[in-house]
Amino acid sequence: MYQALTDQNLIKEIIDGGILSPQGFLCGGVHAGLRYNKLDLGMIVSETPGSCAAVYTTSHFQAAPLLVTQESIAKEGVLQALVVNSACANACTGEQGYQDALKMRSLAALKLGIPEHHVAVASTGVIGEFLQMEKIEAGIDNLEIGKSDNDAEAFQTAILTTDTVMKQCCYSAVIDGKTVVIGGAAKGSGMIHPNMATMLGFLTTDAAIDSKHLTMALKEVTNTTFNQITVDGDVSTNDMVLVLANGAAGNAPLNPEHPEWPIFLELLKESCASLAKQIAKDGEGATKLIEVSVKGALTNEEACIVAKKIAGSNLVKTAVYGADANWGRIIGAIGQSQATVNPKTVDIALGPINMLKLSTPIAFNEDEAKDYLMNDKVQIFVDLQVGDGVGMAWGCDLSYDYVKINASYRT
Repeated sequence: MYQALTDQNLIKEIIDGGILSPQGFLCGGVHAGLRYNKLDLGMIVSETPGSCAAVYTTSHFQAAPLLVTQESIAKEGVLQALVVNSACANACTGEQGYQDALKMRSLAALKLGIPEHHVAVASTGVIGEFLQMEKIEAGIDNLEIGKSDNDAEAFQTAILTTDTVMKQCCYSAVIDGKTVVIGGAAKGSGMIHPNMATMLGFLTTDAAIDSKHLTMALKEVTNTTFNQITVDGDVSTNDMVLVLANGAAGNAPLNPEHPEWPIFLELLKESCASLAKQIAKDGEGATKLIEVSVKGALTNEEACIVAKKIAGSNLVKTAVYGADANWGRIIGAIGQSQATVNPKTVDIALGPINMLKLSTPIAFNEDEAKDYLMNDKVQIFVDLQVGDGVGMAWGCDLSYDYVKINASYRT
């Protein structure tokens, strides 16, 4: 379905678009003083209340903002705003942390003149530290929202931590004769191994769709996008992907019975995949994006398992960093995956260079392989030849700088 839809150009990328490209949204960012000299508090607002969907970290230690956001959504299934801070995760902070997240929500609601349960809350940063609520309160009071490119950039900058670049995306499709747009912004660089990392993803859309079906769609595409990236194998306390849909495009409400439901699914998938790959590429200390494509697995799920095992292998990641075409590292990762593997039928290619055919080595030019591994993007192709399952995963190489960054994260 994905290939067919993109071949027909039904999904279009809006190169300079982002979180404000869909109709009816505003955002902004401000320096509240949580960080020394960077923007650190942001807000997204829909002009009208709308549908929403979210997925969260599977960590046992879900941070207080996630608990408050879940409570907001459970109340009515409607959101109109999101407030998010960087520098402090407000995780593992007990009852005070929970009350602080509630206060953050109420301050945003008061500023906007909307019900508290129409506000979602998110935080990212150091675990185990309390929010400086006087700075949060002043920051929310001073925060200005708008529709300009500067407003979008301010929001995207405010949510970053060790990220080196902003992550944004925008795609559109025609549904019911109406142009439907999805825009996105994300942060994430370390503690990235989602089952849902310190990873936050926010998407806005002017599609008309109720929260139940939006949740169904988000959960489906998350499994093959955000949940298929890995930087360091560590799951965060604060991961969340949140979608706001205000219906401003004017299409007929989307649901699985709608004839163009598959187009919306692909639109959402393309948006999530773009953000996911940008997060993987910007892994802490990373110099290269690793994209793993697996086919011939027993099922799509097993293909995804194998792909993520390869992308997450420290030995594969260090080999890519060192431009060492050691396909044995890939075999090692496949061999320990929880998937059906016939040890006599595996094919491996590094980009255009075939290295293994039916589990038998193929002679290749080492210099050519080394040159390929010097690229910013490295593709690994695996064919297990035990079924029809396909899957992909994304990661990054592992450099000396990863250790430097994380050895001094709090300083």
